[in-house]
Amino acid sequence: MEKIQVLAIIASLLFTFFVIRLIIKGKLREEYSVVWIVCTFFLILFSFWRKGLDFVSGLLGIYEPPNFVFTTSVFVIFIYLLYLSVVVSKLQDQNKKLAQEIALLKQQIESKS
Repeated sequence: MEKIQVLAIIASLLFTFFVIRLIIKGKLREEYSVVWIVCTFFLILFSFWRKGLDFVSGLLGIYEPPNFVFTTSVFVIFIYLLYLSVVVSKLQDQNKKLAQEIALLKQQIESKS
């Protein structure tokens, strides 16, 4: 096993433990941690299976494995950003509705006084 493989495995495992620690502390919700854990799983898989990246790239018709890594990373980032945009939009609507309800309740309390 080469040094870069050992380094990649150690870094991936440390990152996985860091994500798990954030979940336990309540700083990261489980639904958002799935993406990070799946990504580290693939990093660990391809760290152990050196020819795996070449194999998968060949199956998809991509001649250079680094191009596969880059393309896949960009695609995953775009999907995750879209998902987070949907979540933020939903939260913005909920905050607007709550602010309106609070304003109505405040008006009712003031009108009774």
